[in-house]
Amino acid sequence: MEVVDVSKTFGKQEVLRHVSLSMKSGNIYGLIGRNGSGKTVLMKCICGLLRPTSGQILMDGRYLEEEERLLEDFGIIIGNPGFLPHYSGRKNLRMLAMIRGKCGKEKIDLAMHQVGLDPEMSRKVSEYSMGMKQRLGIAQAIMEENSILILDEPMNGLDNQGVEDMRKLFQKLKEEGRLILLASHSSEDIEVLCDQVFEMDAGILGGRV
Repeated sequence: MEVVDVSKTFGKQEVLRHVSLSMKSGNIYGLIGRNGSGKTVLMKCICGLLRPTSGQILMDGRYLEEEERLLEDFGIIIGNPGFLPHYSGRKNLRMLAMIRGKCGKEKIDLAMHQVGLDPEMSRKVSEYSMGMKQRLGIAQAIMEENSILILDEPMNGLDNQGVEDMRKLFQKLKEEGRLILLASHSSEDIEVLCDQVFEMDAGILGGRV
C-alpha cells in the first residue's frame, strides 16, 4: 500500500500536508503523535472514510478511489466501537457481517474466541465493560479475515491482561501476512509491536526506526 503526496483540508485548515508512505504485508506500522496531529484523519483517508483533497492512495498499484471494491479488504477500528446495546455481541457481529456477506457464523465465533470473548454469552452489549466492547470491536475488524487492518487506539479500555492478549493476537495476524497500521499513545505498544514507526506533527509525517 502506498500513500502518495496526500493532503487534506477542512475549509482553510490543512490537516494533512503532503503525506507519503509505503507499507508492505506482513508488517505492523506504528503511528504516533499528539492529539490533533492528523493521525486519525490520515487513517480515515487510507481506508476510504475520507477522500484526500489531493494526492493518491494505492493498493497493489491500483487507485483505491477508482476501485472502491478494494476497500472491502480493510478491517477498521476508528473511534469507540458502536454496537446495538440491546443485542448480544455475537448478534451484533452477525448483523454487521450481513453488510458484505463475507463471513458466516464460524468466522464470527472464531474472531470472538481470538479476542477472548465467549460467542455463546447471551449478555447484552449494554452490559459489557469498556474492555469487552473494545475486544468486540477488534473481533469486528478481524472477522472477515481482511488483509489490511487500520487500528486507531485498539488498546483503549483494556486492562493489562487484555493488552497482552491483543499484542499476541496482532503478532499472530502479522505472521499470517496481514498489513497492520496501528495508532497508539502507548510507547510500549509501539516498541513491542511495530516494525516501523511514523510520527505525525501538525499534519506532517516523519519517520523513525
